[in-house]
Amino acid sequence: MKTRTSRSAVVGAGLAAALWAAGCSSAGKGGGAEDDLVVLTRWMEGSFSSAEQAAAEPEHFRDVRLHMARVWPEREDGVWLYVEQAMASAEARPYRQRMYRLSRGARRGTLESRVYELPGDPLVYAGAWKNAAVLGALEAGRLLPREGCTITLRREGEMFTGSTDGRACASTLRGAAYATSEVTITEDALTSWDRGFDAESKQVWGAERGPYVFVKESGGTE
Repeated sequence: MKTRTSRSAVVGAGLAAALWAAGCSSAGKGGGAEDDLVVLTRWMEGSFSSAEQAAAEPEHFRDVRLHMARVWPEREDGVWLYVEQAMASAEARPYRQRMYRLSRGARRGTLESRVYELPGDPLVYAGAWKNAAVLGALEAGRLLPREGCTITLRREGEMFTGSTDGRACASTLRGAAYATSEVTITEDALTSWDRGFDAESKQVWGAERGPYVFVKESGGTE
């Protein structure tokens, strides 16, 4: 992973804007010789933190830790990632645990991140990002697909951007009717804006000011 520079100057919305500008300036140069799925996997794997953004804008963002680790490398139906998200003050009890399956998209030049829930009590699998043995005998067939919640990604220079499709991702959390997710992924950071909306498209949960900005701390460097 490349050395980060001027990190304090690019937190919060500023980092999101910087990532967008960097990607746009590189657009049109092509993805290079390395396969985009390989690059996306490497950039997504690892541990991330929103501590800098939370320190800069504590009234809008919290200190969250995000971990993504590859599992089932022998499978040939895509790249599987175990994903865990928790408050920095309660990392042992993550509030979100998912499996992502990365694969080539149906449309040319796209990649897809399909989302799956874990069966039973997901806390049984807490910590699997640092010890895959925690997953034990869990098989892909037992996962619960989140229909309509797939994120379609496209490479734009030195970043990947993507989102869910309209109102397709159903959600009942806190009175929501559907959820949306928008992401930007670079070698050193990831922005994620997850929101829930009611039937009248009024936001009922999620950050209101903008996306969470997760700076990569370790992993995925090969």
